[in-house]
Amino acid sequence: MSTITIAPRQVAIETKDGLVTRTLTSGKHRRIRGATYTIVDLREQLLTVAPQEVLTADGAQVRVSAAVRWAVGDPIAFHEKAVEPLSSVYLATQVALRDALGAVGMDALAQRGARLPVAEITAAVAAVGLEVGIRVVEVIVKDVILPAELRAAATAVLAAKQRGLAQLEAARAETAALRSLANGAQLLDRHPALATLRAIQSAPPGTQLVLRLGGGEERAPGQ
Repeated sequence: MSTITIAPRQVAIETKDGLVTRTLTSGKHRRIRGATYTIVDLREQLLTVAPQEVLTADGAQVRVSAAVRWAVGDPIAFHEKAVEPLSSVYLATQVALRDALGAVGMDALAQRGARLPVAEITAAVAAVGLEVGIRVVEVIVKDVILPAELRAAATAVLAAKQRGLAQLEAARAETAALRSLANGAQLLDRHPALATLRAIQSAPPGTQLVLRLGGGEERAPGQ
């Protein structure tokens, strides 16, 4: 008796006289005389979508690339519905990316980078994949490449923003220092003895200071 062995994570579609007679899961099965067997791999795979030119909502042209995580969900539909089922998923991904970017302006795209609505893109591609027996797990937007002049403009804006923040921080530090000096001056005005003590502490060693106390003079060495 002739047999066929199906590996794990694979199925075999048995056809005879032009009709699908059964689907064989992993394991050993008896072959039917005159039947043919097509092996279908059920493991998850990756479909790379080449970079393509896409127009944004304001008419700017960007390049976007993506990848699709997919697996066979319905082996019979995958085998029978289309000659190249992956081509349908590939085209659906291109259209979904074009629709998603077409609703986003360049300013928002420059700020968000590649963070596009991937859930909506995946749902649109998954609906097409379902028709040809493909289960779309996820559409991953890999790169959204802005034109060189727009990348330079975005970099210039970011640099200007950082310079502004640095200047603001410097101004805050200067204001804090002036406020501290003003508070110190007011404190010395209210307490003259503190000014005398400060003068003694800051004088170089060996310096003789003349202190006026109650109309008289008294010399005190510097510290």
